[in-house]
Order: sequence, then C-alpha cells, then structure tokens
Amino acid sequence: MRKPRTIISLIALVGFASLLLFSFGDQVGVYMHFSEAEASGTRAHVVGIWAQSETTHYDPKENLFRFHLRDDEGTVREVHYRDPKPASFEDAEKIVVEGYFNGEIFEAEHILMKCPSKYSATSALDEAVPASGTGKSAQHSE
Repeated sequence: MRKPRTIISLIALVGFASLLLFSFGDQVGVYMHFSEAEASGTRAHVVGIWAQSETTHYDPKENLFRFHLRDDEGTVREVHYRDPKPASFEDAEKIVVEGYFNGEIFEAEHILMKCPSKYSATSALDEAVPASGTGKSAQHSE
C-alpha cells in the first residue's frame, strides 16, 4: 500500500522541482564580463565599477539614466537604466547590472550596488565591549 503513495510523492516532488527551475531558472545567474554577456545573447549579470571618466546623464523626459561601467576585464560599456540614478550610486565600490545587450548598449533592468561598509570587520572587533556578566547589555555610542 505504501509503494503507490511513495511513487506519487516522488513524481509530485520532481514536478514541483521542475516547475521551480523552469520559473526561476533565468533569474539565477552567474556574474559575467561584458564579452561573455554579449556572446551569450541572454540576460546576464555583469559586475564592475563606474567609469567616472565617461559621461553620466539622466533624462527625466525619457526616465533614462546613462552611465558607463568597467567590468573586471577592463572593458567599458555604456549602460542604460530606465529609472532615475540610484541613491548612493557615486559611493558604490562595485555595481552589478542585470539585463541584456541591445546592440552596443547594455540595457539594465536592475542595478545592485555594493557600498563601502561604515565599519570594517577589524575595527568592529577591536571596539567590541565584552559583556560584564551583570545581565546588562554592553552599549556603544558613536
């Protein structure tokens, strides 16, 4: 009696896993360089730094932010993002653009930024105050 139930459960599990993979497969991606993203012809995640020496412009009529990104290979490409410039864009250490190539332009659908941490791991550890055992939590002021 248990065998048919086990087989049905396995089929349902495989079906559910296939549905998840099919639905979310293109959203999960690896980071690529511009050359790899262009060659793939599909949606891609490209990581790089803002090429500050190139022009940056936001056109409110088109709601289009244009900037240039330098990937880890040193390739610089123009990126179009159909939203205003993200807050703290200039402060980002690394920028990840998710999108696709449209000719020579990378059309970003999403932008993620890695901003510098306010605290480094070593300074946070150096400044940590050990608990005193009195039941009160240690507090730190900036």
